[in-house]
Amino acid sequence: MGRKVLLFLIVGILSAWYLYTPLPANTEQPWAVMCLEACLKTINNVMQLVELLGISHFMTGVNFLISFVETSPTSDENLTVVDTTFHNIPVRVYIPKQKTKTLRRGIFFIHGGGWCLASAQFYGYDLLSRRTAHRLDAVVISTNYRLAPKHHFPIQFEDVYNALKWFLRQAVLQEYGVDPKRIGVSGDSSGGNLAAAVVQQLQCDQDVKVKVKVQALIYPVLQALDFDLPSYRENAHSPILSKELALRYISEYFTTDRSLEKAMANNQHIPVHSAHLFQFVNWSSLLPEHFRKGHVYKKPTFGSSALANKYPGFLDVRAAPLLANDTQLRGLPKTYVLTCEYDVLRDDGVMYVTRLQNARVLVTHHHIEDGFHGLISIGLKVGARMENQYINWLSDNL
Repeated sequence: MGRKVLLFLIVGILSAWYLYTPLPANTEQPWAVMCLEACLKTINNVMQLVELLGISHFMTGVNFLISFVETSPTSDENLTVVDTTFHNIPVRVYIPKQKTKTLRRGIFFIHGGGWCLASAQFYGYDLLSRRTAHRLDAVVISTNYRLAPKHHFPIQFEDVYNALKWFLRQAVLQEYGVDPKRIGVSGDSSGGNLAAAVVQQLQCDQDVKVKVKVQALIYPVLQALDFDLPSYRENAHSPILSKELALRYISEYFTTDRSLEKAMANNQHIPVHSAHLFQFVNWSSLLPEHFRKGHVYKKPTFGSSALANKYPGFLDVRAAPLLANDTQLRGLPKTYVLTCEYDVLRDDGVMYVTRLQNARVLVTHHHIEDGFHGLISIGLKVGARMENQYINWLSDNL
């Protein structure tokens, strides 16, 4: 009997240790966040072991598990939902059933997942698109794109851009009853990266006659130059997206060569001949004092040019929208940026807000003081608040 009690205590202590994650005092639903983090940590640990044993690439294994929470295109009393293709890119379309005499707003949504994971069919993204379409009485196009590790930059960018250009064709807009003057592009995380990148590209594409009215970027990743930002320092071990995991996603966008990830972890992946690019991500001048919090800026430590020569994508503005100069930023549409306090990507979004304001772009910044990365597509209270702020902004501005 004593041995059973001792074993029970040991198992209980180990379980509590595994479940427990130190969280900020203002965290809402802390046990829900801890349980979510424990589940994600378990998946990551198992898939790292699977990769170590040579059974499957880490991202391939995680995507296999995610496929079990994908949904079919199920229509309901409010929406007709169909899967189709735009320029051979799979998309899911949400069309309100309620009859209208006027053209509807159109929203082109790009899912996150570090360019490696998830899809428009993922339960959380399907639910977000449904709510957006229903609450705004809008046509929502939720696009897929080919994923790493099988495909690398610029494939993801090109897939999204080609699907967006197809949607913006007059014949397609007419087919879905979308007002060409009321179209927005949005995305979360790596989807926010792709949203910012394709909207920048649209500005100089003379072949696209219809331009978007707004862009909405939800905790976007916007640069791959400096991983020593205050948000990376403060949130290196935060739930949902640690610095280690973020660097894995970002490096996988460009290559499966883990040497790039290692160089990024040491902040020594930028060659000296690209030093001029740091002006666009210099957080000492681009972050308000509230976000600098006494952190001291460290000058870049430059690395070999070998990685940049092999994988030049991480220096490409299409992969790092913060690298756009002020001339490229001017003329961008009205912008919404949502950031979370406990997120390694926080300062990417804040710096972009500053850059856009300096370029005289109309921008709204909503900062979630108790927010963590990724929660808009997960059913917690803070995620519901993020969703409400995002949809309300679209309602007011699109």
